[in-house]
Amino acid sequence: MSVQLTVGQAWTVLAAAIVLEVAGTTCMRLSEGFARLVPSVLIFVFYAASFVLNTLIIRTLGLSVVYAVWSGVGTVLTAAIGFLYFKE
Repeated sequence: MSVQLTVGQAWTVLAAAIVLEVAGTTCMRLSEGFARLVPSVLIFVFYAASFVLNTLIIRTLGLSVVYAVWSGVGTVLTAAIGFLYFKE
């Protein structure tokens, strides 16, 4: 199956991939070292979904742009969640 996204669609899907990656990282904290089942499973579900979306996006926006935005925005959002929600 070959899916070709428009540039606008690719940016929207990239935003979704970032949200999924941040959700997966947040679940790492919530899993308490894999002691809690649901957050532990969700880590892998969210990361897998994020990587699938990234694979689709890279065809349109390119690897360097996708990875830079995905990792940069994901880091900022994860740090904000750690600071605001987990009081770290």
